[in-house]
Amino acid sequence: MQRRAFLKRTALGAAAGGAAIAAPVHAQQAPTVSWRLASSFPNESPTLFAGAEDVARYVSDVTDGKFRIEIFSAGDLVDAGQVLDAVQQRIVDCGHTASTRFFDTDPALCFDAGVPFGLNTRQMNAWMLQGDGLALTRVLFGKYNILNFPCGLTGAQMGGWFRGEVKTVDDLRGLKVKAGGFARQVLARMGAAPVDLPIADAYAALEQGGVDAVAWIGPHDDENLALYKVARNYYFPGWWAGTLQLSLYVNQQAHDELPKSYQAALELASRMATANMIAKYDAGNPDALRRLVQRGAQLKAFARPMLQAAHEAALKLYQELGAQDPMFKKLYESMTAFRDKEIPWFRVAEGGFDSLMATLGQPGA
Repeated sequence: MQRRAFLKRTALGAAAGGAAIAAPVHAQQAPTVSWRLASSFPNESPTLFAGAEDVARYVSDVTDGKFRIEIFSAGDLVDAGQVLDAVQQRIVDCGHTASTRFFDTDPALCFDAGVPFGLNTRQMNAWMLQGDGLALTRVLFGKYNILNFPCGLTGAQMGGWFRGEVKTVDDLRGLKVKAGGFARQVLARMGAAPVDLPIADAYAALEQGGVDAVAWIGPHDDENLALYKVARNYYFPGWWAGTLQLSLYVNQQAHDELPKSYQAALELASRMATANMIAKYDAGNPDALRRLVQRGAQLKAFARPMLQAAHEAALKLYQELGAQDPMFKKLYESMTAFRDKEIPWFRVAEGGFDSLMATLGQPGA
């Protein structure tokens, strides 16, 4: 009791004397930094867009509001496909995007996001953080004056919504399919007619016959688009995306100007955003898929011959691009070596456990 009274008298005396309690030294020295971030994602993709929001929130919290990042959704400041250029030229300090979007700029950039018949989520995370993935992609992005940070994972994607059935490769020929990046090139080699359009226009395009199929993410995101009303055939697996990694693009000079503590905050915030995103998808996809099926979606698997044809077309494209670009070849060989080492382990451990639980979960088992 006497101690509390003493502390109270001391505080009152300091206030009366005009003394102020000093802020911590780090708070006094920490500069105020304001950045702008351009996202490639629209409001129609709330889970993807939230990755940037997570980064901004975590960075602000860790720095007591000293480091602030203002976010602009796709089209508000620059178009979705202009994020790389905007960060490179420092029109914005950073951007949040998927590197598959920039296949036409440099096909090798896609390894930062995901490629057909590539890695699953766990494998991608491991290749990036414990393999050569991040180091190699950072060499590549160095040409663009950008430092890339993994910043989000979607998990395995679905194969898209089709107005009609696609039982054979012949059924795919001539179909107008909304797809982007690497997948677009493989689909074209299989006879499809890839179309690039904003996801916000997908419903109307399917309804009016402007496209025959739309490949997006998975149930958690697809449900909000209500595509099941105009294209009931929901195919899997999305062979072009065992996962999709999103990235935070940071202008190299902007990063170098940050205090070391702010640089660390940015990296940690990106990792937290990644963990949040995959958790959202893993938690939301099961229930969303059930609801979609209840509303009339017809869940269908791509036929094995079609998957085999897609794999063969992808391998040929990999070989051609690798012959043209040593960096592409280096990334491809690193990724495939890592994947081929991981798959047997996953089959034994993860796959074995999943199969066991599926069996035990069956009535009467």
